[in-house]
Parts: sequence; structure tokens; C-alpha cells
Amino acid sequence: MLEIRIHSRGGQGGVTGARLLALAAIHDGKYATASVFYGPQRRGAPVMSFVRIDDRPIRIYSRIKEPDMVVILDASVMDMVNVLQGLKQGGRIFINSVEAKDFPGFSTCHADLTGIAQKENIIVAGYTILNTPMLGCLAKMGIISLDSARKSILEMFPDECNVRAAEAGYREMKL
Repeated sequence: MLEIRIHSRGGQGGVTGARLLALAAIHDGKYATASVFYGPQRRGAPVMSFVRIDDRPIRIYSRIKEPDMVVILDASVMDMVNVLQGLKQGGRIFINSVEAKDFPGFSTCHADLTGIAQKENIIVAGYTILNTPMLGCLAKMGIISLDSARKSILEMFPDECNVRAAEAGYREMKL
């Protein structure tokens, strides 16, 4: 089973991103669940979302304490939360960043999700929404297929700008 923990701030699309990722995995013929843990429920507050993906039915619905992978949609969350807590030895980290970040002992990759979303004008109530470019990056990492990312996005959002953002994330991802 692949367990992913997503760290974001309220209003950035992390919760919807977890749902999109689970839906894309289901389109790929996998089993998947998505859940969320909110702190104070307000825009800008740290939020953790969880996704489990497996070839067999998933019967665990609790928070993920020892993820295989951590996704960091907003690096400033690292000042408030230990995003690496419980990350398995040799685990993977994906961070929304223009440049590479070094996390010794872990495999790290990055993309400028904020820049991609701004270019596509995916902004709601002043917040840049990062979930669809994130999905493209996770497709590049082999977590899901790009085709299933497109399908899941179009099921939730009729606007093609979200598909373009996912495709840009796929292209611009730095492994």
C-alpha cells in the first residue's frame, strides 16, 4: 500500500487534491481512499490530507502516521508543522518550489506549482489553487497516469485550464 500525506494551507486545494488523486488512482484500476485532518477551520491554516492507494481493497481510514511520501504544497507550513514526522526511511518528498530543496536521506523532487496555477489563472478568493498542477507532477512520478489525472480533473472541473495546469506540472516536474 502506498500512503501519501499532503501538507497545505486552507484554501490552496490540498483537500480536493487528495480526492482528485484518489479518483485518478481508481481510474487506473487501483483502490484508493482520501481523508483529511483539519486544524482550525479557516483559510490559511495548516491542513493535512491523506491518500492511500493499493491493488487490494483498503480497510484503513485513520490518519497516516508513517507515510511513504509527503507532498508539501506550501513550504511555510514547515515552520509550523514537522512535515517529515514519520516519513519512512528513504521516503519521497515532493515540494512546491522553484528550486530544489535538500532533505538528507529522502528522495526529493519539486515543481513551481504556484507559478503554473497563476499562469493558468487558477485563483479563487485570492488563493492560488495548487491541486491540479500537483496531480500532473504525481503522474510524472508514476503514482498515477496522466490520462487518469485528466479524467479525474474533468469529472470535478469543467474548465480546461485545470487540465492544462496538470499537463504543465507533468512537463515542469524536476525529478
